[in-house]
Amino acid sequence: MNQIELTIQQEQQGDRIDKAVSAINNEWSRTQVQQWIKEGQVIVNGKEIKPNYKVADGDQIIITIPDPEELDVVAEEMNLEIYYEDSDVLVVNKPRGMVVHPAPGHLTGTLVNGLMAHCKDLSGINGVLRPGIVHRIDKDTSGLLMVAKNDLAHESLVNQLVKKTVTRKYKAIVHGTIPHDHGTIDAPIGRDKRDRQSMTVTDENSKEAVTHFNVIDRFKDFTFVECQLETGRTHQIRVHMKYIGYPLAGDPKYGPKKTLSIDGQALHAGVLGFTHPRTNEYLEFEAPLPEEFKSLLTLLKNRS
Repeated sequence: MNQIELTIQQEQQGDRIDKAVSAINNEWSRTQVQQWIKEGQVIVNGKEIKPNYKVADGDQIIITIPDPEELDVVAEEMNLEIYYEDSDVLVVNKPRGMVVHPAPGHLTGTLVNGLMAHCKDLSGINGVLRPGIVHRIDKDTSGLLMVAKNDLAHESLVNQLVKKTVTRKYKAIVHGTIPHDHGTIDAPIGRDKRDRQSMTVTDENSKEAVTHFNVIDRFKDFTFVECQLETGRTHQIRVHMKYIGYPLAGDPKYGPKKTLSIDGQALHAGVLGFTHPRTNEYLEFEAPLPEEFKSLLTLLKNRS
């Protein structure tokens, strides 16, 4: 453990504490400071404070910085499909069936295991089990993910997600024939009180969730759509499409039991765009549909 003592100056008065502390030591990102606050490692005038605390002239701050935690996730050589990589960011196409990051009881075979073998420089903001992970997609969803290779990149990419400036487009096959060509689903999502492992549209303890969709093709009893995320809630597309009566084909949690022969939801994160954290250049990538997804579309066309 290492303790750092800081004193707030008059020109910082009124700033949020994460902004003030990261300004004093620019090696610390605001995201990192917020994490320390949540873990009770930031004391102001002898007391713990909330992340939105506004500092005052003369505030005495003590930050307890823990010793670096030994990473207990094993690097595994994998044939990762890297779409882009430089010293700050990496874009990878995750296959269906791969978990993004380790969890208790599931510490191998994840995307993080493969990333650790591919490159040694991943941001540490999200802790030892999620190095570099800025956002995630579900195990049975394929497609593009952006990965941060340092804390500067991580904070920039997270801020872009918060400001809704990241482009994320998904292809999906849903049950039913959607009659209109496009639409927007604006419905808050929160934890399902009846099933804590599921999400649902609710007004209780929920967060704003907005999904835009366009119909690409219609088949007998199914529709091929493109969904664009404005927000990024857990299971958002799966929950929203069920909410309007068109659940994803193959979805074991939110869809009907009688569905297409597919192991998991027919969902692919095909387009990902963001502003590069260092160059400010807008980058956009597109990953083609997996072969299994293409085969389903061919099957549906032949049926129709």
